[in-house]
Amino acid sequence: MSNEPDPERLKALEDKLAKLRKQAPGETDGPPRGGVAQSELAWRMVIELVSGLGIGFGVGYGLDVLLGTLPIFMIIFVLLGLIAGVRVMMRTAAEINAKPDAAPAADEEGK
Repeated sequence: MSNEPDPERLKALEDKLAKLRKQAPGETDGPPRGGVAQSELAWRMVIELVSGLGIGFGVGYGLDVLLGTLPIFMIIFVLLGLIAGVRVMMRTAAEINAKPDAAPAADEEGK
């Protein structure tokens, strides 16, 4: 064994380093993520639906307790929360399917 470096191994190492430097930080050889992973988008949609249901339940139950009308308002507001959650999910799905160069619908509604 000599103390001299092996030129073939050095060349292979330089090639690997050059390949890694060309990639952006955090980028892998796998399929492109498109900014956000699909599982993150799925969880976002689930959370939107569940939060709509939870807020509707809380408001309805609170009104029922205050007014003594258990369970009328709870049922009404849970259904309204479900509808609101589905609408937000549909808006998110439309945002995901929109072209990257198109402006999101939420920005246009605010103007």
